[in-house]
Amino acid sequence: MKYLGYYDSPLGLVTLAGDADSLTGLWFKGQSHYMSGLENEETAERETDAFRQTKKWLDIYFSGRDPGFIPPIKVEATPFRTVVADILLTIPFGSTASYLDIAREAARRAGHERMSARAAGNAVGHNPISLIIPCHRVIGAGGSLTGYAGGLEKKIWLLQMEGHSIEGMKLIR
Repeated sequence: MKYLGYYDSPLGLVTLAGDADSLTGLWFKGQSHYMSGLENEETAERETDAFRQTKKWLDIYFSGRDPGFIPPIKVEATPFRTVVADILLTIPFGSTASYLDIAREAARRAGHERMSARAAGNAVGHNPISLIIPCHRVIGAGGSLTGYAGGLEKKIWLLQMEGHSIEGMKLIR
C-alpha cells in the first residue's frame, strides 16, 4: 500500500507518495514520469509523519531558505539510479553540478575509470523525489540549462529562488 498526499506550492500542485515511514515520490502535477512506479500499487490518501515532515521541508524551501534537514525518504530505483540520487543529495542549496560531474562521481563510486554523462542524465531525469533530491541543480556542459522533468520554467524559477543568476546560461529545450 502506498499513501498519497498533496502540497500546494508556488509552482503548482505537488503530489507526495510514500509508505508508512518514508517519502518515496514527489512530483509536480503533470511532470515527466509523474507518479512513476505507482501504476500497479494500491493507493490511498493519508497524512503520514513523513508527509508532515516533507511539507515542513517544502514550506521552508519555498520561503527561499535551506531547510537544513532531509525528511525520511526511500529511493525505490535501480542500483545505478539510487547511486545517482545519493550523489544529487550532496549538491548544496544554492549550488549546481553538471551531468559530467555526476557521471564522474558515479564512476568513482563504482570503481570505473569513466561513465557516460548521458547515462547520468537519464538517471537524473528519472529522479522519483524531485526538489528534495535536487535534480533541478544539475546543469549541462558549459553551464547550459537543460532537462528538468518538471519543465525548464520551473527549473529556472527554482535556481533563481536559490540565488542563481541564469544570465548568460544557454537554454536548451
